[in-house]
Amino acid sequence: MFDPDRVTFFDTTLRDGEQAAGVNLNAVEKLQIAKQLAALKIDVIESGFPASSPGDFECVQTIAREVQGVTVCGLARTKEADVRSAGEALKSAERSRIHVFIATSPIHMTHKLKMTPDQVLEEARTSVALAGTLADEVEFSAEDASRSDLDFLIRIFKEAAAAGAAILNIPDTVGYAVPEQFARFVKNIIDGVAAPQGVIYSVHAHNDLGLAVANSLAAVRAGVRQVEGTINGMGERGGNAAIEEVVMALKTRADIYGLTTGLETTRLYPVSRLVSRLSGVVVPPNKAVVGANAFAHEAGIHQHGVLAHRATYEIMKAEDVGSVPAVMVLGKHSGRHAFRDRLETLGYQLDNEQLSKAFDIFKRLCDEKKDVTDGDIEAIISDQVLAVTPEHRYELRDYAVGVGAGLSTATVVIYRNDTELRDAGTGNGPIDAAYNAIKRAMNFYPLLENFSIRATSPRSDALGETIVELRYGQVTAQGRGAATDVVKASIQAYINAVNRLYTQAAARAIKIDDPPEANRC
Repeated sequence: MFDPDRVTFFDTTLRDGEQAAGVNLNAVEKLQIAKQLAALKIDVIESGFPASSPGDFECVQTIAREVQGVTVCGLARTKEADVRSAGEALKSAERSRIHVFIATSPIHMTHKLKMTPDQVLEEARTSVALAGTLADEVEFSAEDASRSDLDFLIRIFKEAAAAGAAILNIPDTVGYAVPEQFARFVKNIIDGVAAPQGVIYSVHAHNDLGLAVANSLAAVRAGVRQVEGTINGMGERGGNAAIEEVVMALKTRADIYGLTTGLETTRLYPVSRLVSRLSGVVVPPNKAVVGANAFAHEAGIHQHGVLAHRATYEIMKAEDVGSVPAVMVLGKHSGRHAFRDRLETLGYQLDNEQLSKAFDIFKRLCDEKKDVTDGDIEAIISDQVLAVTPEHRYELRDYAVGVGAGLSTATVVIYRNDTELRDAGTGNGPIDAAYNAIKRAMNFYPLLENFSIRATSPRSDALGETIVELRYGQVTAQGRGAATDVVKASIQAYINAVNRLYTQAAARAIKIDDPPEANRC
C-alpha cells in the first residue's frame, strides 16, 4: 500500500551502475550483490536490461528466481520485443516490475529517436499497456526529463498513468538540474499530472555536476516518494545518486524531512564494500557515509571533542551504517563457523560449495601469514571464489622472474585446456616482463587500458590485489588477482582479464583467435 510518509528506494547498481566505464560484473557477482541489497531491505532491484544481451537476460532471470522479499525489475525500451523479453525474464519473481522508458526532450526526440512528440506519446501508451499484462507493476520513465518541455511531460505522464503505470519516473539523465529549479519542476509535474491516488512519483538523478543527491532530496521535498540510485553512487560518467547518502540524509535530518524508509541502514557499509570489491571501483576514503575516513578523526581538537562526547563531531554513528570494526581476529586456528560469521559481516552469502572453497583458500593463506585481515578475506572471495569459469579459459601453472638494474625477465607456463603454453619476455620490471611473456605464450596482444595494485591492509604481509582492464577492439574486460606475491597477483589479474575478454567477445559473436596487428602493444 502507498504510504505518503515513506520514501522507497529503487536500486539500479546492477543496471545503470554496471554501465560505468570498466565495470563488468558476472552473473555470480550480480547475484551476490542482489542478495545483499535484499538484506539491506531495498524496495526495488533493477537487475538488468534483459533485451540487451543473453547474459543480461540470464542475470535478471536468476535474480528473479533466487532473491526474495524485494521487487525485481527489468528495464525495457518502448519496443514490443524489449517489453516481452523483460516479462519473460521476470516470470519467476516474487514481485515483478517492468521499467519502460523513452526519451522526451526535444534534442533526443529529434536527433536520437527521429520521432515526433505524438509518435513518442503513442509508443509510451502502447508499451506501458503491454507491460501491464506481463508484470505485477509498471514504471514509466521520461528519459532526459530535466531538459524536456514541461507541458509535454505532463501529457506523456498522464497517458502513461492512464495506460497502467503505477510509478512515474522523472530522470535527470545528464545531471543538468540544480536543486531549487528541480524541486519546482517536479512539483509542477506532480500538480499538472494529478495522477490517481497511489501513483508514486520517482526521481533518477545523475551526478555530472555533483548534485545528484541534492537534487534527489529536493525532489523528495517536492513530493517524490521513490528515489533511484546506486550503491557508492556508481554509474555512467559522474555516476548516480548514492543511495547510502540519500537514506542517511533522510534519517539524520528527520527534523527537516519528516519521512521514513524501510532500509536496514546497518547493512550500508557491508554492501558498499561488496560492490566496490566486485566492481573494482574503489571507494574514496573521504566518501560520505561509507568511506574509510567517514568516521575517522586525526586532528587533535576533533579527537578531544569525540572522546568527550561523540556528537561534538559526529552527526551519525558508525554503528548506524554498519561500519563498526570487527574485533574478532581470524587465523589458522579459526573454525568454519567463525569464518562464515565474518563473511556474513562483510556482506557475502555463499552456498556450501563456495564456503568450502573459500575456507580451504583461507586455511592455505593462514600458512603463508600469521593474521588474515578483512581485506585479505574479501580479496580471496572476489578473486578466487566468485570467479566464473569463462570460455577459452587459460590457467597459470608456473612463473619465474628475474630483476636486473635496467632489464627484467620472466618465464610463464600457462595451460589452455590440456595444452601447455610456455614463453619468456623482457620488460621494464618483473610485471611488464611477465605480461610480455603471457602475450607471446598466448599469441594474443590486447591493449592494457588500466592497471592498479593495492595492499589489502596496512601490514607488510598484506595481500597485493591487482585490477587489470584490457581492450580488444570494442570489447573491454576487467580481471582481478590477489596473492602475497604482487607479481603473481598481477599475472592472475591479466589472465583473468583475458578469459573475460574471450567471454565478452563470444557473447557478441566477435572472433579474437587471430588478433589484428592494431591490437598489439
